[in-house]
Amino acid sequence: MLALLRLLGIGFVLLTVVYVALSLWSRSVRRRKLEQEWDEAQGPGTRDRFVEEGLKDYDHSLRRKLILGVYILPLCLMALIIYLTNFY
Repeated sequence: MLALLRLLGIGFVLLTVVYVALSLWSRSVRRRKLEQEWDEAQGPGTRDRFVEEGLKDYDHSLRRKLILGVYILPLCLMALIIYLTNFY
């Protein structure tokens, strides 16, 4: 039981590092695309305001929520492997 708790603790820390890195990378890609979009169209208002409003929309988007799959997918896979190993 202690080994399982240690595995879950280390796994949680590693998945958190992956989640933070993936989240920051995805946000920077979105920021770059918004900046390029404003540069091409010289959109309404200032560039900074356009980018900030676009990032607010991004914060509530499905893509942002799908990044949480970093936690869900490995835990489900680990549970499946444990189940198949012990009960099949």
